[in-house]
Amino acid sequence: MRPPRGARSGAPDSDSGERRQTPPRVVPNIRRYTGRELTSRKEVLMPTDGTVTSATSAPLAPPAAPAASTGGATITALVLPLQAVDRTAIARVGGKGANLGEMLRAGLPVPPGFVVTIAAFERFYAAAALHEAVSARLAGVGPDDTAALDAAAQDVRRLVLEGAIPDDVRRAVLSAYRELGRDDGGPAEVAVRSSATAEDTAQFSFAGMFESFLHVRGDDDLMRRVRECWASTFHARAIFYRVKQGMPAEMPVAVIVQRMIPSETSGVMFTVDPSTHDASRIVIESAWGLGETVVGGQVTPDRYVLDKDSLAVVTRAVSRKELMLHRDARTGELVREELAGDPRASASSLSDAELHTLGELAVRAERHYGAPQDMEFAIAGGTTYLVQTRPITTLARRAAEGAPSAARPERPVLLRGLGASPGVATGPARVLASAADAARLAAGEILVARMTSPDWVPVMRRAAAVVTDAGGMTSHAAIVSRELGIPCVVGTREATRLLADGAVVTVDGAEGVVTLGLPAPRDSSGTAGQRTAEGERRTGEGVAAITATRLYVNLAEPELAERIARRDVDGVGLLRAEFMMLEALDRTHPRRMLAEGRGDEFVQRMAERLRVFAKAFHPRPVVYRAMDFRSNEFRSLAGGEDAEPREENPMIGYRGCFRYGREPDLFALELRALHEVRREHPNLHLMIPFVRTGSEMRECKRMIDASPLGGDPRLELWIMAEVPSVVSWLPEYAAMGVRGVSIGSNDLTQLVLGVDRDNERLAPLYDERDRAVLDAIHAIIEEAHRLGLTCSICGQAPSVHPDYCERLVRWGIDSISVNPDAIETARRNIAVAERRMMVEAARRAAG
Repeated sequence: MRPPRGARSGAPDSDSGERRQTPPRVVPNIRRYTGRELTSRKEVLMPTDGTVTSATSAPLAPPAAPAASTGGATITALVLPLQAVDRTAIARVGGKGANLGEMLRAGLPVPPGFVVTIAAFERFYAAAALHEAVSARLAGVGPDDTAALDAAAQDVRRLVLEGAIPDDVRRAVLSAYRELGRDDGGPAEVAVRSSATAEDTAQFSFAGMFESFLHVRGDDDLMRRVRECWASTFHARAIFYRVKQGMPAEMPVAVIVQRMIPSETSGVMFTVDPSTHDASRIVIESAWGLGETVVGGQVTPDRYVLDKDSLAVVTRAVSRKELMLHRDARTGELVREELAGDPRASASSLSDAELHTLGELAVRAERHYGAPQDMEFAIAGGTTYLVQTRPITTLARRAAEGAPSAARPERPVLLRGLGASPGVATGPARVLASAADAARLAAGEILVARMTSPDWVPVMRRAAAVVTDAGGMTSHAAIVSRELGIPCVVGTREATRLLADGAVVTVDGAEGVVTLGLPAPRDSSGTAGQRTAEGERRTGEGVAAITATRLYVNLAEPELAERIARRDVDGVGLLRAEFMMLEALDRTHPRRMLAEGRGDEFVQRMAERLRVFAKAFHPRPVVYRAMDFRSNEFRSLAGGEDAEPREENPMIGYRGCFRYGREPDLFALELRALHEVRREHPNLHLMIPFVRTGSEMRECKRMIDASPLGGDPRLELWIMAEVPSVVSWLPEYAAMGVRGVSIGSNDLTQLVLGVDRDNERLAPLYDERDRAVLDAIHAIIEEAHRLGLTCSICGQAPSVHPDYCERLVRWGIDSISVNPDAIETARRNIAVAERRMMVEAARRAAG
């Protein structure tokens, strides 16, 4: 149901814009606060009307006294039942509330409920004397000043959460709540959702900006959630969006309270095919249990396409659904039920009768609203409920902008995702289920996969571009594509389903779009695809700047070593072990090689590849990061099933330094290979990844000391600073002999913010410039310098954001390591920052 965004408290409400994130291009910082552009990918179908009159034209002012009751206990100015409102009531109940009432008026099945009106919010706002305090706190705060806006928003929400709710408002809400009846176990279980006056309208959607709470039960719990919904109108992202849209910073918000539906099956439904824009089709996606698994991408849903006229099923694609979510009837707890071995896993989640019912509801909804709709549904006890329907917010804007000119025809956009590696490539699509299918990909074709892992690298080398269903800007596919210099779009959610083998497409890795493309002419080598990558175009351009801050490069591919070594870099700041290892071992897990008595062969193969880098960059330093196995990435190797554990979250699982202490025999092979190369090239050094605590680092250091490297005084031992605990443990690491610290901003960001960096749905929250992340980085740099350690950072942000680079330079970072495509940009950003500091120093000296 919408939402279920999560059974946890405070799960943000959202629409299907969450299912397909679009990178920001128009408004600075838009992803920081909204998680999407002002237009979303799925909302580009056909024109719609629907101008809205809403109470957003002026800031909140102290309201007049609430209107008198119209009689019934629930039909008052403070609370209205859903059946008492319609689309004309937006100013009283918000866009979402008005829309639910309108659905009821249209005869659509909606779970029963009521709205805590705008008048109730204003009554509370006035009684708590919030207007002056809020206005004063928000005055002068610019929407693009991230830190100031965050701080102001937090202060204002605290004022709201601490304000007392007037007795008449509390009585009205609880009276309406009791009229919803009771469940067997006690008070009714309800969903509590925010409903702003411009939300879910044809102009604005405010997707994901206000709070929603599921499975709320009892008077106190309900009132607490109502207050938190009120406070959510002052989230920084909502204030940012309003100001950018020309609205006042303060906006009233209503609250919807609806009976929870114990969904047996749920999903989403479009009255126009969102991929082809075919208005004669209805598209339905569904799975067992709560709809969170569908909208949250936890399972691949069943997909049905219906003919809109006959409601006949045109396409039926039943997927394997490996889990479902439901509420335990006895405890009320949310239960994740694995469906392995359950016949439901591979069974259709919707019957033909249910599909026909849904098709009828889709047609009725579109006919009533006069425009294509995106809906969510839930089925329980044989009854089908529509829990949400919304218009397509960008259609009117798209129509107003006009059709593309005949001179420059616009190719149909097939997919949108995150632009992860710049450049444009055209070629035939090739959909691969696993790296084992590598032989099917011809050189120059577009690689399309659900996601990639290190064993995909040999396949990726042949691709003209990469497109994935899953992943964020720092996912494996994104990082490797940037290193290889090929265009990449990640997080499209449905590339493997919508792109057919052989279909010629164009991938724009900067804009994050895949369009229908014409065949590219074959080049002299016979390559079908044609690509232009930004990194390749910039190579060698201009005169290199001289900087005091060293610029290193991140590498993993031996084939790139000589070419990159000729560029303006001071060394290799991050040499990844995993990709070299996969190639060297022919996709065999190193544990199997060791079991087969082939340890010496492992050492020689790894040494050959390490020697390539050390020789190419000599005498510049090459910092080798030891293997950072993650179980999910390496299970597919030969022997990997027996060697790798199955983990719910491998990103913070059995990996890095801790793993060396549990598998010292494998780590010993790496140390031997490193020693072999250092006998000829002492510019090769060692870095330990994902160090969590002093105890595991002490064990690791004992192993290094016991190895052939132990007596090498010229070896520089580095650690990756990826876990926030490094700030506390750094003095002990220094005492052990660590001489360098490299901040892994990708992992550090995810662990500081609690965001899975590979998850495209969380991409709006993944921000290396968040003040908490910056504080952690600043603390690491200061502590490293206090201890006399060299401090570096590896990540994309210094090349993408000049202000980020300048911060690092001002904090005294010794070196910055970037992917090859960002070398020139990063060097320029460093030079500008250093020169600005010199100018400032000269001016101060001159008085």
